[in-house]
Amino acid sequence: MLYHLLYPLHTTFTVFNVFRYITFRTIYAILTAFLICFLLGPWFIRRLSQMQVGQFIREDGPQDHHKKTGTPTMGGTLIIISITVSTLLWSNLTSYYIWILLLVITGYGAIGFADDYLKQVKKQNKGLSARQKIIMQTGLALVVGGLIYSSPDFSSILTFPFFKKFSPDLGLFYIFFTALVIVGTSNAVNLTDGLDGLAIGPAIIVAVTYMIFAYVTGHVKIAEYLQINYVAGSGEITVFCGALVGAGLGFLWFNAYPAQVFMGDVGSLSIGGVIGTVAVITKQEFLLVIVGGLFVIEALSVIFQVGFFKMTKGRRIFRMAPLHHHFELKGWPEPKIIVRFWIISIALALIALSTLKLR
Repeated sequence: MLYHLLYPLHTTFTVFNVFRYITFRTIYAILTAFLICFLLGPWFIRRLSQMQVGQFIREDGPQDHHKKTGTPTMGGTLIIISITVSTLLWSNLTSYYIWILLLVITGYGAIGFADDYLKQVKKQNKGLSARQKIIMQTGLALVVGGLIYSSPDFSSILTFPFFKKFSPDLGLFYIFFTALVIVGTSNAVNLTDGLDGLAIGPAIIVAVTYMIFAYVTGHVKIAEYLQINYVAGSGEITVFCGALVGAGLGFLWFNAYPAQVFMGDVGSLSIGGVIGTVAVITKQEFLLVIVGGLFVIEALSVIFQVGFFKMTKGRRIFRMAPLHHHFELKGWPEPKIIVRFWIISIALALIALSTLKLR
């Protein structure tokens, strides 16, 4: 919005020329989203407490978690508001991809909100069934996949890190591949959200990484130099990723151990869904396995645990899944697990960034 209001004035006041630069608008998108979260956070947490929107702790979880019962949840609503407002203020609203990302974060946020509302407000412990959530997630992801595929300048060719000559074209099946990436990432982030700050920390790191990739894939000369796919118009996604970083930092202020608020499904499903969408648009789908490796590991730990339990009729690989609970039951303090997982996420992000020169 500010881009459209103020940039046209650059012919009269040269200072407004800065609004043409994606880097400038990204910096202020970060700061705006951070301030919205930071300033509204205390009021928002009080409102959640007054509404008695407190976290439900499962009985079979680690015993230390029972002290968190009643901590306000659904804080992801504030993240979505911060990202949306900041993006609308600082991005070029003629960008096709910006509106797709806003559709994903609000759409997946609505699914998560419905689940949290049933669990926390209506006190229906199970909320939406797993089947209901998957159907809604998949339906929205297929719509998003169709919108991305129908973009005139978008290619359905897949790219692989380290294998620049291997680029299969999925054609129409790219829509279903997109849905798989979005739904998979959404649920992987949701599974990771089990300790204070555990999910939002790596989400910020992933957002910073894709902020860089969005910028280079949307810059024709840099993309050509680095031998990566140029995606026309994707540079504007940098601003959205910046808003995600800022909102994440603002939320982390209150979500850091010991957490004053949890993001709930409204936050984890929407953040995961939009990260998967950014990966698809920037043509870095398989890189998500590296940069979002922590989310992948957490999701796989659940899949392996459930599969092994069924195959062996009761035996387990881990003491508890997702993986962070396994380390809790081994006696690791919660802050140590969180920080070590963040360190792993940073290392994976650096490996992902190194692929820019390893093509």
